[in-house]
Formats: sequence, structure tokens, C-alpha cells
Amino acid sequence: MDPRSEVLLRQAELFGGDLLLAGLPADDLLGRLPAAHGWSWQAGEHAALAARFAGRCQFGVAPGERPFAAAVLFLPKSVELARYLLDALAARLPGGELYLVGEKRGGIESAARQLQAFGRPRKLDSARHCQLWQVTVEQAPAAPALEERTQRYRLELTDGPLEVVSLPGAFSHGRLDRGSALLLEHLDGLPPGDLLDFGCGAGVLGAVLKRRHPQSRVNLLDVDAFALASSRLTLAANGLEAELIGGDGIGAAPDGLAAIISNPPFHQGVHTDYQATEELLREAARHLRPGGELRLVANSFLKYPPLIELHLGPCQVLAEAHGFRIYRAVRAR
Repeated sequence: MDPRSEVLLRQAELFGGDLLLAGLPADDLLGRLPAAHGWSWQAGEHAALAARFAGRCQFGVAPGERPFAAAVLFLPKSVELARYLLDALAARLPGGELYLVGEKRGGIESAARQLQAFGRPRKLDSARHCQLWQVTVEQAPAAPALEERTQRYRLELTDGPLEVVSLPGAFSHGRLDRGSALLLEHLDGLPPGDLLDFGCGAGVLGAVLKRRHPQSRVNLLDVDAFALASSRLTLAANGLEAELIGGDGIGAAPDGLAAIISNPPFHQGVHTDYQATEELLREAARHLRPGGELRLVANSFLKYPPLIELHLGPCQVLAEAHGFRIYRAVRAR
């Protein structure tokens, strides 16, 4: 059981009614709170919950239309995302109870100050290195329009400008990270055919791939619903269309790809996690056609070349700068 769920269950008498659990972990909490429903924006956790609790969890960037009498937000890593989620939940709870739970190392005490906009917050519990806060929503905000929370920036590329739109919670919100910037400089010479932007974030790489390869089927895959929504907005802002896939890792990708391009994710919540990237390196060959290519950017200190060579083939370093390397490997024909 996740420690945040354990803290909730210490106060189980508060959560017996029609409750929405926002950003809940994939544990047995829904089983212990039979009147509750879940809202997840993380595809892997949603899939695990949906398999166990059919019809009791939804995936997306909004709480949905189903009414609820109280809500618990499991504090996300992004401060901007937490602000949007609290506003979205409080807007649906005039006079109702809104709870916030999170790890101390994740900034729960600082985040709890945001509850002051709705009423007088109070700390209910502190245990398992977590805290639980509650506020009665006396000043309910207007329902937030998610697209009004976007940040936009313009990239001047060799083939023309690209408009990038990112939402709270998306990787590198409102700016281009150095790894993606380096990879953008080394996207030439890809084999023709279907392409995948793995861990697409705000859709920068995927949009560039589609613009440069308009006849190719381009897929953008991410585990996070806010990243997928950002990618959709970025594509639309540039008059592009591509396939968006919500999935927990490379297993959700199609087969027969000509190339997989990635600035792969390595964070989950407040903890560092390289599992998705290591799975990508192990399984990329299954999704590439013979002669298909994996091209990715990674921090230069990460020992990825041995994994790439073990599971795919010889690994070439295309470039190195600012603490990043571009790796290239081709599946044997």
C-alpha cells in the first residue's frame, strides 16, 4: 500500500461517501473505499486500476462529469499542475470538502498553502513521511479552462518556425530542454516509414518529424495525459496531424517502425526512475522493422550503450554537448 493511501486510511471515517480520488496510486485504496472513484492522468496506473476496479477510474486531464461530494488530490510533482488540479476540484465542490495528501519531501507543506484560496485549511494527519490536509471550500473558483494554462514558445528551426504549446505537468513546461535541443540538430537521415516519438512530452520532436516526413505515419507516445494534450495542441498549432498513444512504456507502441526517436523520461513523481528507458532499450528491436533505427538523447553519465548493444546492435555516438549524448543503433536486417 502506498504510504499516502495508508495516511488516508488512518482517517477512513472521513472517506465513506461519494469520493473522487485524483491522481491516486495503483494500490488497493479503491478496494478499501468502495464508494470512491478514481481519476488518473498516468496511463500505467490507470490501466492497473481499471483492470482491478472496472468502471471506477477514468483517464484524462479533467475530472469528468460524474458528481462527487468530496475529493482527495494526491500531490503531483509539478507546482503548476497542482494549482490547476486544485482549482478544477474546488470548482466542483462549493461547500464541500477538499483534501490534499502528499509526501513531505514532495513539498506537501508548501502546496497546502494553495488551499487558503478556498477556505481555512487544517492539517489532519502526519505519518509515513506524509501529510493530509483538508479545507472546506467556502470560496469556490470558476472552473479553470485548461488551455488558458498553456505556455507557448517559438522555435526557429532550419525548415521554419515551430510553435510549441505545453500544459502544466508536461515535461519541460514552457521551454525547450537541452537534450531535445541537441536531438533536434541530429534528426537527418532517418529511414523512410512509420516513426515514433517515445515520451513525446509537448510534442516538439513528433511535430518536427511529421513536418519533415509528411508522408510517414508519425506516432507520439507518452504515459501522461497532460503531455498528450500538450502534443495535440502543438500539432494543431502547426497544422499537423499525427497519432497520439497513451501508454506505459514501449509496449504500447506499434510494430514495424522505421525509427524510434526519444528524449526518454526518467522521473516518476519525486523519485528518479529509469525503468521506462531501460525497457525501451531492451524492447526497441521488437517494434523496429529490420534496418529500423533507434535514435535517442540521454545524459552522458548514464550507461546506456552496453544495454543498446546487448539488445539492438552496435551503438554510435552522433554528438555530445552540454552533458548529453545522441545515440544511434540500427536493428540488423
